Amino acid sequence: MTLRFPPSKQGLYDPQFEHDACGVGFVVQMKGHASHDIVEQALTILLNLDHRGAVGAEPNTGDGAGILMQLPHKFMQKAAAAEGFELPAKGQYGVGMIYASPDPQVRHESRQIFEGIVKGIGQTVLGWRDVPADHASLGETARASEPFMEQVFIGRSPDLADDLAFERKLYVIRKQSHMAIRHPGIDLH
Repeated sequence: MTLRFPPSKQGLYDPQFEHDACGVGFVVQMKGHASHDIVEQALTILLNLDHRGAVGAEPNTGDGAGILMQLPHKFMQKAAAAEGFELPAKGQYGVGMIYASPDPQVRHESRQIFEGIVKGIGQTVLGWRDVPADHASLGETARASEPFMEQVFIGRSPDLADDLAFERKLYVIRKQSHMAIRHPGIDLH
């Protein structure tokens, strides 16, 4: 078998759009079936991107590369139950990944501001989850600037017409909370 580069046009691939993309990998299940296999493939891509040189002065301080995937509903149900709250049906909630202050008092105040914004936009905070993290392999530089990682679960208001309306609400929540928490004193209304 002779490999040709770029390959000829086939399926969704068209060589006219070919360009370098060092540091980017893309894996998809074309039929939309959820599978742990695709997560394993994504992790393999991350391991193979080590050549990018996206590391700091220490070999164990990197750029925080990761994977983006659909919300794993069953996993999130278990995580929420462990925190003492229940999640509604798939698609009726969103999960926000928050990189918060390591200071517990600042984190508490930020949560209060965030919850006020969510309520003001007509949605509901279902609960919070501190994300487990293994810090053992982090370099000194990474440890010095490491945020506290937490997740917030936001329930969808029943009066929203469709998924896109909920996505827009989540977007506004993200933007307003970012401004209110990072830049206190700015009037958002």
